[in-house]
Amino acid sequence: MATYDLEQQEQLDQVKHFWKQYGNLITWLLVLVLGAYAAWMGYQYWQQQKATGASSLYEELDLAATSGNADKAALAFADLKSKYAGTTFTEQGALLAAKVAMDHQKTDQSQADLQWLVDNGKNAALVAVGRLRLAGIQMDAKQFEQALKTISADVPAEFTALVQDRRGDILLAQGKKDEATKAYLAAWNGLDATVEYRRFVDGKLTALGQAPSPSTSKASSPVSHAN
Repeated sequence: MATYDLEQQEQLDQVKHFWKQYGNLITWLLVLVLGAYAAWMGYQYWQQQKATGASSLYEELDLAATSGNADKAALAFADLKSKYAGTTFTEQGALLAAKVAMDHQKTDQSQADLQWLVDNGKNAALVAVGRLRLAGIQMDAKQFEQALKTISADVPAEFTALVQDRRGDILLAQGKKDEATKAYLAAWNGLDATVEYRRFVDGKLTALGQAPSPSTSKASSPVSHAN
């Protein structure tokens, strides 16, 4: 029994010595690990709350758009930008707010909404759509060089053909028929034969006296038009 007590005491002394030497380090490591876990859980909660808030405001914007209330839609989008910038809801909201503004002939507001998306958006696809629409507004305003600059940035591959189509529109509006034809042909080649919008590009080329033939078609991938 005495031997057992002695062994227990030795083990206890070893534990005490180990804790004296490494106790503070272990404690701080636990604090860091638990702190990091708490921070992560807090971030997840914040993200969830942020998404919920952004969703609510986007719904408000959507209702305003459906009812045709441009002023209320603009206010809802302003709230989205100030409170939830960086969320997908806000970037989608920029496209919706811009459409509502344009429907009510508020061209400057529509252009500003799209410019915000182009400058601040993180979703590459939504930004690409914003660029196409913004370039269209700039083209209509005869801001041709600015429109070409707007669509000169890199976009996801599925938008390349649509960018070429928009470039063709801008160049044609400038009276640059040959350059426009080249852009339209690049767009036509980039659109899959099953994409309905390819027929519109075909019509543009035909009007320019350059109707494409099957022999001019190249490998392409499906995309959809973003007007």
